[in-house]
Amino acid sequence: MTHRKPRSSAVSKTAVRLGMIATTGMAVAATTTVASASSGGPHLFSSSTAVDMAHTHADRMHVNQFDESFQIHQFGPLVAVTANNRAMAESAGCSLQAPCRSIALSYQIVTAAGRNARLINATNISRSANDHCPGCETFSGAYQFVVATPQELALSRSARGQLARVHQEVAALRRSSLPIDSVRKRADELANEVKTILDREAASAPRGSAADPLDRFQPTVTMHRHVR
Repeated sequence: MTHRKPRSSAVSKTAVRLGMIATTGMAVAATTTVASASSGGPHLFSSSTAVDMAHTHADRMHVNQFDESFQIHQFGPLVAVTANNRAMAESAGCSLQAPCRSIALSYQIVTAAGRNARLINATNISRSANDHCPGCETFSGAYQFVVATPQELALSRSARGQLARVHQEVAALRRSSLPIDSVRKRADELANEVKTILDREAASAPRGSAADPLDRFQPTVTMHRHVR
């Protein structure tokens, strides 16, 4: 599976990929901008889409499969943001005597700013399936973090370093022989670490203008978890 570099515009930062370690997940970020004239001059209306996915398929020819995606998308003030995160794992056709193992983990971080930041259209889905695969171990975990702040948030160098470390630990699960329940527990622990890092960053985010109450809302970090 290949990676496509996200496109960017003047009103949004490019999606940032941290620690490209053992990752074959897919990431796409697209931004569209439309200018309209009015008596007050041109206004920019923009929308952005972030799509990330981890996908595995294990079978008799590929007994042990692991895929992970860890993506950061930082957007400035926007009219609309759509974020889609998916983790899909499948095991098929293995036997009880020689079961296979399929694990897919996708972590997506999206930041948005301005009065519409809390209106992000977020979808977070995981799917696991054993297809004629008795005794197979199959697990998918989708973790999505939506950060909404009044003013544009730039993650600090310290936060980036901490997130890179978490990404390394997610990728290290490729080499793990832990049972699926333990992998799920570890994936949850790493997701909670991400949430703690983002909560700390959001708490120090710049506030909006006192003249406009709509720009003075409390920064929020929402975590969506879906595991199968």
